[in-house]
Amino acid sequence: MTTYQPGTFTPAPQRAGVGAILKAQGAIESKLLLRHGEQQLLSIVIPIMLLIGGARLGDAVSLPGSAQANGLDELFPMVLAVAATSAGFTGQAISLAFDRRYGALKRTGASGVPAWAIIGGKIIGVASMVLVQVVVLGLTAYLVGFRTSPGGVLLAAVTLVFGVAAFTALGLILGGTMSSELVLALANLVWFLLLGVVGWAMYSTGLGHNGVFTLVPTVALAGGLTDAFRGEIPLFQILVLVGWAVAASAIAVKWFRFDG
Repeated sequence: MTTYQPGTFTPAPQRAGVGAILKAQGAIESKLLLRHGEQQLLSIVIPIMLLIGGARLGDAVSLPGSAQANGLDELFPMVLAVAATSAGFTGQAISLAFDRRYGALKRTGASGVPAWAIIGGKIIGVASMVLVQVVVLGLTAYLVGFRTSPGGVLLAAVTLVFGVAAFTALGLILGGTMSSELVLALANLVWFLLLGVVGWAMYSTGLGHNGVFTLVPTVALAGGLTDAFRGEIPLFQILVLVGWAVAASAIAVKWFRFDG
């Protein structure tokens, strides 16, 4: 008697694994985010303009309160912090809010995609954007004269991960709880405020050890990246970013809504 393997004549459908679900959802979110013109403007074009413009203002500008003579040592970390804010917070919040408004999240959920996969996919999308930012901005910074050690690059990468986690969680709060019109206004307003605070900290006292201003996430990330590129472990700044990430994640889990 011939023996056949189970399922030879009978379909045996089953749910895809966690890795496959995240991979598929992450690929979709990455494509949507990377091809969005407004997000490219905030996440890549403006940071590049800040970096090149700041470098051209002076290749050797002594910043008050800073031991570094080259302004790029603090300008590049600040630009990276601004770029991470754009991708993780502003871009995430706006796209998420409009997905809720048009019912995209509800339709995705109704198709069988679990909530954790939707959120995980958006986090992967932000990570893809940040990876592009690091490559483009890092190459631009190198061309205009920024230099650091391999150890500094490693420390900065770790710090950037915590920063992206914090801003992504904050973006989930804003985009997942408020109306799209309100999010559109608030996200851009908060972006300008965070940019203003970190810019003021850089040009008034220098980045690195900014006292109470380190509690502001953009200052914590920019200051942490500055110390990291210098080969110092930015422990306090990382703790601040972890605090923001944990608190914002807890709030997002409690208040996040999939409909607008």
